[in-house]
Amino acid sequence: DVVPQSSEVLSARTASSERPASDRPPTSNSGREEGSSCRVPAVPGKHSKAGISFQMEIDEAIKESKDRRLQAKYKNAVYVIQRAFALYSFDEVAFSFNGGKDSTVLLHLLRAGYALHEEQNNRSKGIVGGKPKCPLRTIYFESPCAFPEINAFTYETASTYSLQLEIIRLDFKAGLVGLLKEKPVKAIFLGTRIGDPNAIGQEQFSPSSCGWPPFMRVNPILDWSYRDVWAFLLTCKVPYCSLYDKGYTSIGSIYDTVPNSLLSVSDSSSSKDSFRPAYLLADGRLERAGRVKKIAHPTHEKMHVMSNGMNKVGTGSKSLLTASLVAIGDEILFGAVENKLASALCRKLHSIGWGVTHAAAVPNDVDAVAEEVELRKSTNDMVFIYGAVGPLHCDVSLAGVAKAFGVRLAPDEEFEEYLRHLIGDKSSGEKNEMALLPEGITELLHHDMLAVPLIKCQNVIILSATNDDELEKQWSCLLELSNTNKILVPMAPFVTKQLQTTLSDIEIAQPLSKICSEFPDVCIGCYRTSRTGQCIITFNGKVQ
Repeated sequence: DVVPQSSEVLSARTASSERPASDRPPTSNSGREEGSSCRVPAVPGKHSKAGISFQMEIDEAIKESKDRRLQAKYKNAVYVIQRAFALYSFDEVAFSFNGGKDSTVLLHLLRAGYALHEEQNNRSKGIVGGKPKCPLRTIYFESPCAFPEINAFTYETASTYSLQLEIIRLDFKAGLVGLLKEKPVKAIFLGTRIGDPNAIGQEQFSPSSCGWPPFMRVNPILDWSYRDVWAFLLTCKVPYCSLYDKGYTSIGSIYDTVPNSLLSVSDSSSSKDSFRPAYLLADGRLERAGRVKKIAHPTHEKMHVMSNGMNKVGTGSKSLLTASLVAIGDEILFGAVENKLASALCRKLHSIGWGVTHAAAVPNDVDAVAEEVELRKSTNDMVFIYGAVGPLHCDVSLAGVAKAFGVRLAPDEEFEEYLRHLIGDKSSGEKNEMALLPEGITELLHHDMLAVPLIKCQNVIILSATNDDELEKQWSCLLELSNTNKILVPMAPFVTKQLQTTLSDIEIAQPLSKICSEFPDVCIGCYRTSRTGQCIITFNGKVQ
């Protein structure tokens, strides 16, 4: 859940992980009270019905948890909060709350972070004891399109935790301008997560964008995933909006949000649909599956055509899709390694009716990769990159792709989970460089035959193959996946013919030029294996 840019209540992450049962957040069978908008998890004796009694108990609950990933995420988030309270006085900060799960997590992180901050201050002053409250100035953008449960939960939460709720009924930007003009603040805590539409380019501390009122955006949970959010809520046993127990996984307005069909429970004895709770969603990438939205299908306004290079092709020419190949490796340019995958990929693309317009080899340099990708992705339907994938200093393919698209590399929990199962604890920890993927544009292509999914960034596919056998495996998986998601749309097949002649180049030049003029849709080429051997003439085209 994030601060809405318009009337939306929240935005959500698009790429999270499907974890084994042992790694999923703890679950609870208890429900909310009848007639309440607030869902309260099962609570041990020392916790009150409204959640954890005091801020420090959140810290204790995390420390007692066996979830090392959650502990690391919590530690980093609290550090960001404490840092913010060290930079700004309490009166100079505000908290944007919208009743969604992300901002609910942030609320309790703020309570814990503020308590730890005050405890350190009191200790330095020789003050012992005390349980500080956190009556933080809280901004709520109330929308007539919001779910009643969201509104009710927001007001209940504000009352429970003594939040200084300031209600704005304008759009986000206009409301913020008026609010900050009346009561200026220097920083606002936001529940933004990587994958949110407005998260691209943001850091944990990011100044507001050009054209907006000046303030510091503080994003303590920027690197949290869907799984992390639910792990925190259930581990700390804090209340959350009851809609999440009815199958809603990402909540927008009443007009564009429905329960996530992936949580639907079949019940032949009842005509009413029922859904499992949001925290049981196995694949966090599908968090927004309950959002109603129009899907724009890509269309190729400029279709490439076969041409022999001599004549412009008329409107009756046969169209085709094209690809470029980019090999990354100093060894190729040094001549130490032969670029065999290029010819293999050309043959495979040719077999499904695609044309290859360009094949390049670039050094292990981020800028060189970015420049080549930026050029090729705008002129081709697909770009295939191979080489320089991994944890080494020279593995720059992903960084180059990110730079070509103008985004940063960001941690992807789902990809990290695959790596963890593949190479064990060597990839675990607070930060795994191999799990950093281009932010906001990455799609993981899963297949049962692949230990690690392929990486697709819009129209760029990064292959990890290093030899023909690995390429054959990955290509076969791509073709199978294309049956459902149309990654590689098969086109009309090429027809290839060739002939050999002992005639000299001078003797065949004029006849070939005439043929090229008469058949512009046919790609005609010539080559020799030796200057004294036969000339091989090739004809490539498509059946009209």
